[in-house]
Amino acid sequence: MELCSIASGSSGNCIFAGGADTGILFDAGISGKRIEAGLNGIGRTGKEMDAVFVTHEHSDHIKGLGVLARRYGIPIYATEATWQAVKSAPGIGEIPEALYHPVYPDRSVKVGELEITPFSISHDAADPVAYRIACGEQSAAIATDMGMYTPDIIARLQHLDVLFLEANHDVHMLEAGRYPYYLKRRILGSRGHLSNEDSGRLLSELLHDDIQEIVLSHLSKENNYPALAFETVSAEITMGDNPYRAKDFRISIAKRDEPGDLIAI
Repeated sequence: MELCSIASGSSGNCIFAGGADTGILFDAGISGKRIEAGLNGIGRTGKEMDAVFVTHEHSDHIKGLGVLARRYGIPIYATEATWQAVKSAPGIGEIPEALYHPVYPDRSVKVGELEITPFSISHDAADPVAYRIACGEQSAAIATDMGMYTPDIIARLQHLDVLFLEANHDVHMLEAGRYPYYLKRRILGSRGHLSNEDSGRLLSELLHDDIQEIVLSHLSKENNYPALAFETVSAEITMGDNPYRAKDFRISIAKRDEPGDLIAI
């Protein structure tokens, strides 16, 4: 299985996952042109994509969905409530109903070589989900836009080879920043986003000897820095109640405006 973050952050999100004969996008929150360029950079094309799985309907996750679907006729997988919200989202345009395929939390879907299992998360959207992806013995997960994590989410994210995990904001930067009060409360709330500290604490529950890469994702442009996210998450791991130190693992940062490295597992 191969994975690559094409874009990540509050201005747009898109992640590729594929096998030898399968290609899937998770979210399409940037322009179709940028998605195509990102795919071309890893030797893939938009017309080769077999599906787009949508986590939720916020614009930074669906901005390019309509264009991509109409151009290539790519099937779209999302929960029913998310799909209804997508159809009424401004700027998306008409998407043929025949392209839509419903997904349900905890029910796996097979697309080519990949098995995708959605699971519910806490975020201020219609019916948001994260996704676990399996290809043979390999597994990965994409878990962003979560205001909190629960024992169920911890259970869903065990025994992964690769994890794309939200490290959205530094709490002190957010509290002292220029965002209006209501937006700060939203981000900090149980249906908002994971802070750097929360991301590190969650990782401390998930680490195991065979995890190959952790990709810190969906960093805020206004309330975080890549180096700060890395250092804070690393400190939580090293000082946490687990047998590991951060230096035991490969931890990278998903880039905001350009594709990251291709991860092969």
